[in-house]
Amino acid sequence: MSNYNPYDNVVSTIKNAGQMLGMKESEYITFMYPERELKVNFPVRMDDGSVQVIEGFRIQHSSDRGPCKGGIRFHPDVNDDEVRALAAWMTFKCAVVGIPYGGAKGGVKIDPTKYSRAELERITRRYTSAILPLIGPEKDIPAPDVNTNAEVMGWIMDTYSMMKGYSVPGVVTGKPIDIGGSLGRGEATGRGVMITLRECLKRLNKDPKGITVAVQGMGNVGSVSAKLISSELGAKIVAVSDVSGGIYNPDGLDIPGILAHLATRGNLLDTYNAPAGTKRISNAEVLTCDVDVLVPAALENQITAENAADIKASLIVEAANGPTTVEADKILEEKGVFLAPDILANAGGVVVSYFEWVQNLQSLVWDEEEVNKTLNRIMVRAIDDVFRLHEDKKVTLRTSAYCVGLEKLVKAKTLRGIFP
Repeated sequence: MSNYNPYDNVVSTIKNAGQMLGMKESEYITFMYPERELKVNFPVRMDDGSVQVIEGFRIQHSSDRGPCKGGIRFHPDVNDDEVRALAAWMTFKCAVVGIPYGGAKGGVKIDPTKYSRAELERITRRYTSAILPLIGPEKDIPAPDVNTNAEVMGWIMDTYSMMKGYSVPGVVTGKPIDIGGSLGRGEATGRGVMITLRECLKRLNKDPKGITVAVQGMGNVGSVSAKLISSELGAKIVAVSDVSGGIYNPDGLDIPGILAHLATRGNLLDTYNAPAGTKRISNAEVLTCDVDVLVPAALENQITAENAADIKASLIVEAANGPTTVEADKILEEKGVFLAPDILANAGGVVVSYFEWVQNLQSLVWDEEEVNKTLNRIMVRAIDDVFRLHEDKKVTLRTSAYCVGLEKLVKAKTLRGIFP
């Protein structure tokens, strides 16, 4: 799959939604292209005194509905096509849930496990200074993504603030609470996944207490999803995985115990002391486990034409961005698999990022109960909108979500017009 281009995936989905809505291509053609792209190469001094030149990207897909918004990931496979696709997904995600942002994404091409904390801080600060012309609380607001966290956001916020000469907490979201982060932000994406699963099960007339769930990827999103799906919905998590592989137990896994093990830096599932009856499986096997619900929460391009036919889950909730290819989508649709798409299911993070940004701009602090209650209201409203169009047009939830998003984007573009 090395020639697979995730941005082609985005363009074909946009065209599909546009045709479904009976739009002319001239109405949505803007959204088939990113608005602005920056590629940077910057030197960083390593702890041993050597210098490495590191590659990074910041790509803005659309600012028609407001400032651009999107995470920054640190990963050795980062490339411009991936970042471009992720930026476009952000545009649609923000439109679907109705928050006043466009989409952006950033990436730094490194394997963070190969660097010390001090080196990662220097890489982050140099990358921030390199993308400085593009970011700002009224222009483009980064957030955590794969292999980045609140600490990294703190470094970005400090670097930007040093350049400006005053503190600018609103330049990033997902920051530590003590420097302007929002309560509830750390769990927000996983909470949104849990809400999406809960609402889908309601519409399918299924009781969450009787269902089995597999979660591929136990990073922030996967681990919080697993925790909340088991604790708040009462479902049984029977399989989970991370980069080191997966574990499976048909009687259910001890999620709090697994999370406690993974909370120690450097710990992976391959060193988890699993109780009797637990089987070690591969990441690929997690996807094809005999479960009711599959939650892909790892990287994009996991469910492909090669393995889609082997998936046994009848409901998939996409916690990761772009985990399913276009070809796999068709196979799953033919199989009758119900799929809640990424731009809806994992939008909880950007919704609470929006709350954090609003709190920063207004110098206010919301309590966690208010954050979670407002997140729930926004997610349920968006899920209702997507289901309404899904039933109306008799299309998949993915097509329906893109239609909901595209309608809002095209309306904003039409109202604003084309400059000059």
